[in-house]
Amino acid sequence: MRSIWKGSISFGLVNIPVSLYPATHREELKFHMLRASDLSPINYKRVAEADGKEVPWEQIVKGFQYEKGKFVVLKDEDFKRVDIEATQTVDIIDFVQLDEVDPMFFNKPYYLEPGKGGGHAYALLRDVLKETGRAGIAKVVIKTRQHLAAVKPLKDALVLEIMHFADELTDANELKLNEGARHAGAKEMQMAKALVEQMTDKWDPKKYTDDYTSALMKVIDEKVESGGKDLPAAPRAAKKSGKVIDLLAVLQQSLERTTENKKSGKQVGTGAGTQKKKSRKKAA
Repeated sequence: MRSIWKGSISFGLVNIPVSLYPATHREELKFHMLRASDLSPINYKRVAEADGKEVPWEQIVKGFQYEKGKFVVLKDEDFKRVDIEATQTVDIIDFVQLDEVDPMFFNKPYYLEPGKGGGHAYALLRDVLKETGRAGIAKVVIKTRQHLAAVKPLKDALVLEIMHFADELTDANELKLNEGARHAGAKEMQMAKALVEQMTDKWDPKKYTDDYTSALMKVIDEKVESGGKDLPAAPRAAKKSGKVIDLLAVLQQSLERTTENKKSGKQVGTGAGTQKKKSRKKAA
């Protein structure tokens, strides 16, 4: 695995050389746009809005629209004026209690690997964060963009989790959250708690799979095997009503169903995710 960034973690006068590695990966199914008559791939051209003429790359500049229809052009020299790229440092500004940070702020995790001579300080920072339940809140520049980030311990590793800045999150108060809501009755609350307890299980991430991709790969394999012929229409599942007439009755039915499924060993909501993906390679 190739590192995507090399630099250091800095807090106080401590400096730890590190390399950054992706902690997640996701294989998206890639589709090409084709002409229906002969399946010829479609190419896109860069066309000017004013006259419809194609524009070569060397004539393209970056512009910021400060008013509708009015742009200011930014050149390479202008971007260099914002010299945040010069520091290759995860600069820890504060340490905070990790459980005080709203999970909504976390976006994407990366592994931090200690560089030469940094192993001891790396382990010290990791163990201190573990024992205190804290995270280091830092700013870091990756690929010319500055990010807010948290340095967190994960088993034997340190993780750098890219975060959202506060002004990037939408305020939930803008939503109509309590429209039509009423205070839950004691019987409803008791039944809901019982249902939650019945559905509670030990966290096992391998248990949850991407049902949509699995099902779509199955359709792709079937179409390839059939020579690209149209497949018969899939039966439509009955659409569930979002309106709850009798909440207590629905909770009771849910509890009974969950109890039966637990006894029979059937997983609630099992679907296409139980199918194994075929080994067909997804060509780009």
